[in-house]
Amino acid sequence: MKELLNKYEDKAPEIVFHWRDSETEAEGWTVINSLKGGAAGGGTRMREGLNENEVLSLAKTMEIKFTVSGPDIGGAKSGINFNPEDPRKQAVLERWYKAVSPLLKSYYGTGGDLNVDEINEVIPITESCGVWHPQEGVFNGHFQPTEADKINRIGQLRQGVVKVIENTDYTPDILRKYTVADMCTGFGVAESARHFYNIYGGDVNGKKAIIQGFGNVGASAAFYLAKMGVKIIGILDRNGGLINEEGYTFEEIKDLFLAKDGNTLQSPDLIPFKEANKRFWSLGAEIFAPCAASRLIQKDQIDNLVEHGLEMISCGANVPFADKEIFFGPIMEYADQKASVIPDFIANCGMARVFAYFMERKVLMTDEAIFNDISVTIKNAIQQTFENNNDKKHISKVAFEIALKQLV
Repeated sequence: MKELLNKYEDKAPEIVFHWRDSETEAEGWTVINSLKGGAAGGGTRMREGLNENEVLSLAKTMEIKFTVSGPDIGGAKSGINFNPEDPRKQAVLERWYKAVSPLLKSYYGTGGDLNVDEINEVIPITESCGVWHPQEGVFNGHFQPTEADKINRIGQLRQGVVKVIENTDYTPDILRKYTVADMCTGFGVAESARHFYNIYGGDVNGKKAIIQGFGNVGASAAFYLAKMGVKIIGILDRNGGLINEEGYTFEEIKDLFLAKDGNTLQSPDLIPFKEANKRFWSLGAEIFAPCAASRLIQKDQIDNLVEHGLEMISCGANVPFADKEIFFGPIMEYADQKASVIPDFIANCGMARVFAYFMERKVLMTDEAIFNDISVTIKNAIQQTFENNNDKKHISKVAFEIALKQLV
């Protein structure tokens, strides 16, 4: 596996698009690892301090993710080094998408990612640049449909991603009008835990879990895990944390979801970050869902979790371990040897799978059909890993090997 991984990591990307904003200090990159199948896909993120190497690692991760979620295309990613809290953000995004729109028309498909909203930013801004949909390049480059078929499928994709969830099994509040895009990634993170126990042995119901990050992914993962009967005993967010060693009830988790301010945890009981972080790793969780930024988890935190009963990690964040390697560095490898780690390209493939689902010719547009499709996709990936090696350790290693054999 290491030989395959090194060969994959060392291969230079096919296309690197580098942009400098004419009016601010913003700088951006689109990295297309390959145009496998005639196209590439990957979301757009924005954060201060982002660099080309981060975008490259995420592009390569996307290519691996597509081996699970489909379609059979290359991986890509866009990243902008800029403070997302800056009031000039909207104008920066408008200039960025104008510059990158020829790629989006031809062979590259994008979406939302860290600090860039799919529905309120990506779709309207790309439309204003003459792009029918942020995934138009995937249609043109990979599917090569007739004009009529492209119109129909893009219409299906447009409608599906922003579809307001109506089934109470999948939304914390019908009146708030949460969409498929809001909830699908966290749903996949929770389903990864459920399928892991079903396939490798055990029952997710009654397990204790901790969640790192309470944005769209972390909050929705907490919601779906609590709905399954998992006891959420700790939540750690950048502004503080919450701890309840008995476990929050489903209603309490739902209330926390509804109370969050954008991507930030809000509660009158919030513990300062320093104190919460000190206690978080030794609470005795069996499930850990890292759903915050990339490259945060340290080796000593893994040791602490394992010492206090950790069984499995469902990676909601892309590349959550603090390795300098593109992926599967020494910290992730160490975690994989100590616990059952469902890697990010399986656990957080919900949004990628939603895009792939709606790109198909004619699909059911019900909440049940959409979310069941994500669940089955993740179940199949975990089942395939189990069939290659039924050991509860080294799950990520085996999953990477399965994916890399398709790419190298």
